[in-house]
Amino acid sequence: MAFTPSKDYKRREREQKKADKRRVREEEKAEKMAAEKVAAELAAEEAAEKATADEKARIEAEFEAEFAAELKAESEAKKKDGD
Repeated sequence: MAFTPSKDYKRREREQKKADKRRVREEEKAEKMAAEKVAAELAAEEAAEKATADEKARIEAEFEAEFAAELKAESEAKKKDGD
């Protein structure tokens, strides 16, 4: 006489497959969220670095403009004194 698996065994097997699929989906979702979090942190870090660089460039430009204005004023003062 042939042995046939019980319906209970088949049901447990189906439920196990569903549980495995669900676990895989949840793991993929967790990995995706972790990757997005890392990407967001990296983007924030890059934005902060860019803001710092922009601020340094702005300060440097202001300094150069002030220095150029002082040089121009000195040269004009020398021209006036020389005349």
